[in-house]
Amino acid sequence: MLTVATAAHGGRAPFRPDLAARPELPVRPSAPAAPPPRTAAPGAPLDVRPARLRDAAGLHALSRAFVRSGALRARPADHYLDHVGEFLVAGGGGGAGEGLHGCLALRAEGPATAVLYNFCVAPGSQGRGVGSLLLSAAYARARRCGVRVMFTATTGSAALFLRHGFVPCAPADAPAGWAAALDPDRGSRVLRLTVR
Repeated sequence: MLTVATAAHGGRAPFRPDLAARPELPVRPSAPAAPPPRTAAPGAPLDVRPARLRDAAGLHALSRAFVRSGALRARPADHYLDHVGEFLVAGGGGGAGEGLHGCLALRAEGPATAVLYNFCVAPGSQGRGVGSLLLSAAYARARRCGVRVMFTATTGSAALFLRHGFVPCAPADAPAGWAAALDPDRGSRVLRLTVR
């Protein structure tokens, strides 16, 4: 069964899980239009869960290939340690390097707004539903935390985001500080999802 631990509320980032106790909740799909998620390997269970401190090095390693290709912004290794509570990871099922198939982070940008960032799926796990599972888990986490709207930016085709209900929007519609930090040379498109 796919589960995601509940998030503690408090401070700037209500998505930071309580590292001492994490009761499990079932994950609900984020968008009815999305195709049913598939596992990373036929018959192998895939777990989407909040990242743990021990995942920080694996998050950095998984993200490096996407930084080299220009799909992700470079972040120092300690970013993943300092912000581990913002990350969800997909693991299990005979996973890619460090046991992680993919990851994404969800950061609060106000009382009812969040930004989804650092979304990547290991090359050997792409096309197997890992991204859909991560987006579904992020949606469930956002909904539990009272988020009404999520934003993300992508340099890619955005097809997966669009299948999950995201729609293109102007950077001016997004949180000002986050939108101002986007590098215009990367050609990122900003997308928005209303959380119901």
